[in-house]
Amino acid sequence: MLTTAPSDDRTARRTARRPAPVMSPPVRKTVLTLHVVISVGWLGLDLGLLCLGITALTTGDPEMLRASYLAMDVFGDVLIVPLSLGALLTGVLLCLGTPWGFLRYRWVLIKLVTTLAAVAASVLALRPHIETAATAVSKTLPAELLSLDLDGVDRVLVVAPSVALALYVLNTALSVFKPFGRTAYGRRRAARPDRVAGPRPATAPPSP
Repeated sequence: MLTTAPSDDRTARRTARRPAPVMSPPVRKTVLTLHVVISVGWLGLDLGLLCLGITALTTGDPEMLRASYLAMDVFGDVLIVPLSLGALLTGVLLCLGTPWGFLRYRWVLIKLVTTLAAVAASVLALRPHIETAATAVSKTLPAELLSLDLDGVDRVLVVAPSVALALYVLNTALSVFKPFGRTAYGRRRAARPDRVAGPRPATAPPSP
């Protein structure tokens, strides 16, 4: 009767116990592609909003000021909510469907927190301020636009996209360098006797 060597038997048992990613490779690559495209779009949106906010704050042309805030309003209404929520959703799916998880690595946890903060700031703060500025300039005569007092909203519309861009750069760096190692929870999971650490995941969720 044929028998299996003990070492081969142990390897087989360890392989059987090793948790596999939830997503199949084609699904993971599809979600990853969507995440990258949406995140780059969100980055481009905030860069455009920053340029328009600076233009509106510094221009001496009343029509340019009006056009800048109205353009920001269009971008804000159409793109802020779907891009921010889309980046968050696809990032969450990648965490759930790959070995990275939510709480196993510090860099993933930091990215989750900064992305949630960026989504909340974009939807709950940036978008209402854009609507306030657009409403004000649309109701003001051209001759009065340059003296229009927006009560600090014009400065917020420069600071907010700048902060958002800084967060995106941070998230990109975290995705590339993957610093800080495992969390305490991740170390405990890796040390469980019924688990054998597999190879490090080859693909990390990229930055929003």
